[in-house]
Amino acid sequence: MNLITVTTNEQLEEVYRVRKIVFVDEQHVPLEEEIDNLEEESTHFLLQDEEQSVGAGRFRVVDSYGKVERICVLKHKRKSGAGRAIMEGIEAFAKKEGIKKLKLNAQTHAIPFYEGLGYKVASEEFLDAGIPHKTMIKQL
Repeated sequence: MNLITVTTNEQLEEVYRVRKIVFVDEQHVPLEEEIDNLEEESTHFLLQDEEQSVGAGRFRVVDSYGKVERICVLKHKRKSGAGRAIMEGIEAFAKKEGIKKLKLNAQTHAIPFYEGLGYKVASEEFLDAGIPHKTMIKQL
């Protein structure tokens, strides 16, 4: 698997395609909530396996921390290490940028995955797009 830092419109369209499959089609998040006004200020990542796009994520700097968002993997590649590959790539990017703290809003079913990567729950449960989440943080 190969994680690409998106640099072309074609790659960005692939990111949106993967996110639409996971968040809009599978999880019923409205498209207008999924593709938002923060896309242009974000750095996007696309995970490919044998030239096929299988996962995506985005990163942006908010105040003094890095915000990890929109992490997703197509159903047939879940439990394959794809999610870990995306997260490790984003963390490496953040470190290169001098970021010392990461924050993300995890869907509650994914909390054990993020805990396995060293993230700690830092909030009570809340709803985002009708889906239960908790904020998690990690010091780099």
